[in-house]
Amino acid sequence: MTDLQALRAMTLLTALTAPGFAAAAPQAMHTYRGLALNADGTRLAAIESADAPGNAKKNPPTLVLRDAASGKVLASYGAFPGCAECQLDAPSWSPDQQALAFIGADRKAGSATVFVLRDGKVTALTTLKGVANTARWSRDGRQLALLATVGAKKLTGAVEAGAAQVGEIGIEDDEQRIGIVPAQGGAMRLVSPADTFVYEYDWTPDGKGFVVTSAKGNGDNNWWVATLGHVDAASGQLRILAAPKMQMNRPHVSPDGATVAFIGGLMSDFGSVGGDIYTVPLTGAGSNATPVDVTPGYQGSFNGIAWRGQAILASVLAGSDAAVVALDPRARTARTVWSGPVTASGSGEGRFVFSADGTIAASVHEDFITAPRIVAGRLPALKPITTDNDGFTAQVSARSVSWTNEGHTVQGWLVGPRKVDAAKKYPMIVQVHGGPAAAATPRFVPLDAAASTMRELTMNGYFVFLPNPRGSFGQGAAFGSANKRDFGGGDWRDILAGVDQVLKVAPVDGERLGLFGHSYGGYMTMWGVTHSQRFKAAVAGAGIANWISYYGQNGIDQWMVPFFGATMYDDPAIYRAASPIESIKNAKTPTFIYVGERDVECPPAQSVEFWHGLKAMGTPVSLVIYDGEGHALRKPEHQNDLRKRTMGWFDKYLK
Repeated sequence: MTDLQALRAMTLLTALTAPGFAAAAPQAMHTYRGLALNADGTRLAAIESADAPGNAKKNPPTLVLRDAASGKVLASYGAFPGCAECQLDAPSWSPDQQALAFIGADRKAGSATVFVLRDGKVTALTTLKGVANTARWSRDGRQLALLATVGAKKLTGAVEAGAAQVGEIGIEDDEQRIGIVPAQGGAMRLVSPADTFVYEYDWTPDGKGFVVTSAKGNGDNNWWVATLGHVDAASGQLRILAAPKMQMNRPHVSPDGATVAFIGGLMSDFGSVGGDIYTVPLTGAGSNATPVDVTPGYQGSFNGIAWRGQAILASVLAGSDAAVVALDPRARTARTVWSGPVTASGSGEGRFVFSADGTIAASVHEDFITAPRIVAGRLPALKPITTDNDGFTAQVSARSVSWTNEGHTVQGWLVGPRKVDAAKKYPMIVQVHGGPAAAATPRFVPLDAAASTMRELTMNGYFVFLPNPRGSFGQGAAFGSANKRDFGGGDWRDILAGVDQVLKVAPVDGERLGLFGHSYGGYMTMWGVTHSQRFKAAVAGAGIANWISYYGQNGIDQWMVPFFGATMYDDPAIYRAASPIESIKNAKTPTFIYVGERDVECPPAQSVEFWHGLKAMGTPVSLVIYDGEGHALRKPEHQNDLRKRTMGWFDKYLK
């Protein structure tokens, strides 16, 4: 049995205790990201770091080259000219396999540098004031392209802290554009339109242009209405290829330059990818072509694609498993090449990276009991090639839980203490993921409680239930869109049905349940405490209390139209019906609320409104607004404070 086969065969993933484990001190967790596999599949580049236990210190990243078969470190690079405390973006191999390009960001200086590693030497090609990402070579290796935001007022992405809203607002937006730099160095030339934010791009095989997803105006807000287009590298002219009523990710051009493939579907956040795979002609068609779904009815959510000849290798989440699927887009057939109950991560291209012929793959895998490690090999025989985290032992028990509700098959994860006494009843926290277009997948739970709320909860005798209700990734497009115009409806009933299923299969005390979530999970927590008395304590992070007021407060109002079917101004009733504040008088559950002060996605005013309502009802409530933070809390001191407050809140009301 492989480790993955053994993992699937076990009903309960019980931790193994190493000799002397109790005396072991927390060790540094080795992390891997930004994988890049060279064309012949022999060398693997990754951005690696070994972070100190807890959130107190983040070590600088290192660019590491490994032998892809053995995992042996061939070289590592941690110093980059002119870039202090350099934050690295995913590397990219040159077509001749002799060089790596990557971007280093100096956050203190507010600059980004394009670097090339060749013959063991790192050279800076160009530096810009602002932020940049996604360096890619042209097919002839003579040029490098990147996404650049010159003079950026904030980091790219709606989850990052927003710029201060003072003075006249809304008159000037950051625009992320395609820049081109000669491979030998020189000035960057911006080529895409100055009034257009480019989200993703791919070179065309002839090197004369790019396929892009883009939108005019504010980049944080307009991804949900982005179009698929072609940018001419010489003139900068943008030609629209398709403008479907869906969200699009991962556009890639076929090797013959004739077809563009992308992942499309109902998605709530840029970067949280899941949907079907579509194709559209690049040549021989006018603008606004109708994309063709080449994976109709597939029971899973695709999250990465790579052309290999006329075929596509795709990564997908299917139920509880990550998988690699080989697709014939013309015949619309799919064949699973590899699958396993793990969380897979790779690069900006998807969850796996592949050799040029598609026979060799690499990825970073982890699950609840196995720490992150790089796996690689000739498909389907992937094996671990790193051992940096082998000293980490399992700290929890875990199992996949499935149930049916209202015609839907629903899946989730139940994580518990390492040793469970079947004669006891344990309190349980229901933790709802963000999104809603996302999914809870297996993540390693480390020994160090300071690094993981999950670890501290389980260490202190809690079970944690991670449901993937309708609207989540993993069960296909129909399931993923089943929450349209129904927030707080079927998704909430799926969660409650999942709790009922857990009570049948695990020693959980149904009278000691807590509810916890961030973003969409924060909204569902607010919804839950206003629509149920089952939960005795709740923690709501960056939630939404009132969709009516939220519509005019947030910086990403375009995201709601695909889910609600209309703007709030055109159909206020559907927004009001989904608002927890409308049922605030039903709320009796003690609730801790937190949010970032500069949250663009879920502004603090929503948390204040819910806090005010609970306070007026006499319900125990606490609110913390974290200074300078956005939708994702980045500062270690705030992460630690939140973990302690969350733990204390649940202990107070459930213990």
